[in-house]
Amino acid sequence: MISLQSRLEASTDFLLGVELVSTRGTTVEPRAAKTVAFGRDLAGCNRIDWVSITDNAGGNPMLAPLALARPLRDAGRETVIHLSCKDFNRNALESEAWHLADQGFRNLLVLSGDNAGVGVSGGAKPVFDIDSVGLLTLLGRLSAGLDVTRPGAKQPAHLAPVPFYPGAVVTNFKLHENEVIPQLLKAERKIAAGARWFINQIGYDARKAHELIAWFRRRGHGAVPLIGNVYVLNPGVAKVFRAQRIPGVSLSDELAALCERQGASPDKGKAFFLELAAKQVAIYRGLGYRGGYIGGVHTLAEVERILELERSFAPDDWKQFAREIRFSRPGEFFCFAEDPATGLARPDELHPDYAASLRTRPATRNVTFTYRFSKFTHDLMFTPGKGLWNLGAKLCAGAKDPMQGPPGMHAVEHLGKSLMFGCKDCGDCSLPDIAFLCPESSCAKNQRNGPCGGTRDGKCEVEDFECIWSRAYDRLKHEGREEELLAHTPVLQDQKLRGTSSWANTWLGRDHLAAHNRSSKQESGTQELKK
Repeated sequence: MISLQSRLEASTDFLLGVELVSTRGTTVEPRAAKTVAFGRDLAGCNRIDWVSITDNAGGNPMLAPLALARPLRDAGRETVIHLSCKDFNRNALESEAWHLADQGFRNLLVLSGDNAGVGVSGGAKPVFDIDSVGLLTLLGRLSAGLDVTRPGAKQPAHLAPVPFYPGAVVTNFKLHENEVIPQLLKAERKIAAGARWFINQIGYDARKAHELIAWFRRRGHGAVPLIGNVYVLNPGVAKVFRAQRIPGVSLSDELAALCERQGASPDKGKAFFLELAAKQVAIYRGLGYRGGYIGGVHTLAEVERILELERSFAPDDWKQFAREIRFSRPGEFFCFAEDPATGLARPDELHPDYAASLRTRPATRNVTFTYRFSKFTHDLMFTPGKGLWNLGAKLCAGAKDPMQGPPGMHAVEHLGKSLMFGCKDCGDCSLPDIAFLCPESSCAKNQRNGPCGGTRDGKCEVEDFECIWSRAYDRLKHEGREEELLAHTPVLQDQKLRGTSSWANTWLGRDHLAAHNRSSKQESGTQELKK
């Protein structure tokens, strides 16, 4: 069996994957039995290159992916396991990664995950100890041979390397600039953290699909394999997508109306929707994506029909399909100018509105006095070797309790930050990382390495307020620093610092900022040695 990694990295084949959605209950449940049978059929289909198995999709409790993956493995089918951060802390994620590796599963789709759904006796408490960037960082350390040296040990100790092949998700199917650009910047941080391939989010706009691969190439990531997401619609799913009940997925009014009309046909639009999916596969192939990822299907007959239709198309038919499948929403942001000849993007030319905004950099309502004041105060107190840095470090180092600093300092810090930012006293402060917006009080998922993909037209998928990463982007763009939005990553918050003074932790080098600086210095030193 040729591995997915070899197929993506050592060939030019266009690969096809199919999503297998887990169900609730054991494999003897009738619904689960149908899923197992579908998986068995996929294992025997030579046109399918890999099967992808979900992890508690939608935040709902489901059968663990391994139960469905083992029969596929035994049948010789390459399998991708989804691994998300919503239900596990970092220790449980590490344990699960070891478990998957021990069972022979190295292909992982790394996700932050949807907010927790309803379980037994009500809603579950989401975890989000780390996010997708943090999990990719963790997997990178396992792949390199995890350092398990104990404090004070005379000899270093490392576990054997485990060669995971992690992928991630990226989306530019968003309405606003301050949603799209942070998502693209986060994709770069995922690559830096170890993502080897990407699947894009569900969307139905060929121009946006072209913009994504054009952006990857423009930024020097053209060698990173992109897989195009092809989700088969039906009238019911279209209504769910239109209502944005699936985080990160939207449907234009035009496409929603088309789905409703097709739903009135004798076959409820099934033939139309399968052909639409086949056209999307053809578009992704024509654009230079490395594969298609088919979801929303439940039988092998549906998969085979999509592939049969796609095979029947002429080589250049995808260009006409790309003109047809252009279901953007009014006012939607585009990075690149439109090519009037194709209806796709012009990768060598930014969209005129976007280019103009980069010249003028207007201040939005998110560029507030509180932000400017916070930035000034932070620079005064926490610039190493300047301002109040040396005094603060000296006072905290000499305090009776160095974790809290001099008497009363932590109380003053917490009161001030609570009034200004809703501080939760985490002790490992990310305010300077996110343009002085608190991820604990203002982000339902505590995202410290960039936005999740679940925003609905700029607003949080859980609460009815603007995403903090959109607000942070506006602030930095006004200053010409939007490229620095995620320069601080990766952040793996230290929960042992909760309830201690973040000021003291910064001055004395205990927080993630100090860890990031140490890591940067080590990398610089390594590069110097290589020279």
